[in-house]
Amino acid sequence: MTPTTNPVTNVVFAGLGGQGVLKASDIAAEAAFRAGFDVKKSELHGMSQRGGSVSSDVRFGQHVESPMVPSGGADFLVVIAPDQIDINRWQLRNGGVLIAPSMIDVRALSNKKALNVALLGILSALAGIPEEHWIAAIRSNLSDKLHEANFAAFELGRQAARREFHP
Repeated sequence: MTPTTNPVTNVVFAGLGGQGVLKASDIAAEAAFRAGFDVKKSELHGMSQRGGSVSSDVRFGQHVESPMVPSGGADFLVVIAPDQIDINRWQLRNGGVLIAPSMIDVRALSNKKALNVALLGILSALAGIPEEHWIAAIRSNLSDKLHEANFAAFELGRQAARREFHP
């Protein structure tokens, strides 16, 4: 799905506190903004400091009215914690795409904390935002010492998307 086939693209990120849900949504929002889209973002922190549920909505397109994804309106549901899939599945629209942690071989990650960025790699291959905007957003949201591991994770996600969605 690209923003040209749907005036607004809706992405919901979900997981547990400390997994990088909010960082992933920050990166996605910045990538969309860098690509020239109107972007709105909202967050629900919950008990994030204790490993509680965390979610964030990112909406982008030519013109976005609200930061909240309508109930059952997510084009993409990016879930970082496997036990959050069923809890958040209701947010995915009929025909929407679930991006789950099982799509990434975590053994291939040099830093297990980069799973969120690996899942962004999958999203990047599907969301209609050019790769260079994702790379720039990762670079600006993460410290220099984290770039190498996260760029590798991002590419791992892009490869997973090619296998899963474009065999």
